This record gives sequence, C-alpha cells and structure tokens, in this order.
Amino acid sequence: MAPMKLYGATVSWNVTRCVVALEEAGAEYQIVPIDFATAEHKSPDHLARNPFGQVPAFQDGDLHLWESRAICKYVARKHKPDLLREGNLKESAMMEVCLEVEANQYTAALNPILYQCLVSPMFGGTTDQKVVEENLEKLKKVLEVYEARLAKHKYLAGDFLSLADLNHVSVTLCLLATPHASVFDAYPHVKAWWDGLMARPSVQKVAALMKPSA
Repeated sequence: MAPMKLYGATVSWNVTRCVVALEEAGAEYQIVPIDFATAEHKSPDHLARNPFGQVPAFQDGDLHLWESRAICKYVARKHKPDLLREGNLKESAMMEVCLEVEANQYTAALNPILYQCLVSPMFGGTTDQKVVEENLEKLKKVLEVYEARLAKHKYLAGDFLSLADLNHVSVTLCLLATPHASVFDAYPHVKAWWDGLMARPSVQKVAALMKPSA
C-alpha cells in the first residue's frame, strides 16, 4: 500500500501538527513540499487537494483531507485508536474537551504571538508588543487551568497520553523560538508535562524538522 502523503511545509505548525500524529501512530507517510514562493498552494493541483489553497493537505489512497486536526484524528483512528480513547466514553469525552481547548483557547492565544514574533519579522515587519502582551495574558489564563489539571493527572485528559496532548506540540515548539519561551517556568506541572512530551521520539522528530536549515 502506498504511504500516506502530507502536503505542506514543515515551517507550518499546522503541517507539523499532523507529523506528530503520524509519527506517534507509526504510520507510513511522506511529506510533499509545497512552494509558497511560487504560489503552488494556489495552483489547480493543490486546490484539488485543499479547496482553500492552504496547508496541510492529505492523501491516503483515494481519500483527500484538509484541516490539520481532522487529519490527526483520521491518522489516530486508522493507526493508533488508543490516542482517541474511543473505547472509554468518559475518557474520550474529556479528550474531546481538551482538543477543543487546545484549538479555541491555547492555540488561539498563541497564534497572534507567533505571528508577531516569528512570521511578521520574516517578511520585514515589526512586532506589535501590545498584541503580544494581550495574548500572553490570555495564554497565562489557559496555563493556569492546565496547571490545576496537571497537578492531578499526568496528561491533559487524564493519566494517559492522547491526541489532546500531541496537538499542542507544534505550536509550543514555535513558542520556544520566541522571546517568551520561559512562560512555562511559572507553571511547574505544565513544564513537567511538556518535558515529558519533549522526550518522546515523535516530538523529537518534529522538533528536528522544524529547525531552519543551516
């Protein structure tokens, strides 16, 4: 069977979100680079994969998917369903809650920080510190909730690794590349959770992929 194909660039945290899931699930896959400089993401071929002209796009046989979190769920269901805890109603429900929090609270606060600190300077722009500070406050409120939860459980959804934890990896790796990498230091249980994730081979692989080439 042909390997799954993930289309995109590994500088994108939406693409590497999928790579974490693929690696953790032990799936066979290949990354197919998309050249943004030549607007390949807006080409007819890529629009057939992702009608919004964005990355990632994903192919498994005749199945085409887009939206990184949907791709992650598909990969987990096919190759490592325990990451979704679907055999346990309560655990899977809490895992879903944590997935929603990651998307709508954690990453929602991080996206503007990453844009201001990493993306804007890349294109010659300046960092709007007011935007950064406002969203750091939002992030800290999320981390307070995480700290309380992780004081009771090893992982966000309970005492088991799930996709809810893994979906935090790519944006958090980007946070570490900003001047605000020390924000976790005030939350010891969050820091221990993150250190545990960083020790996983899947996360180490993605961290290496996301480093700019020398």
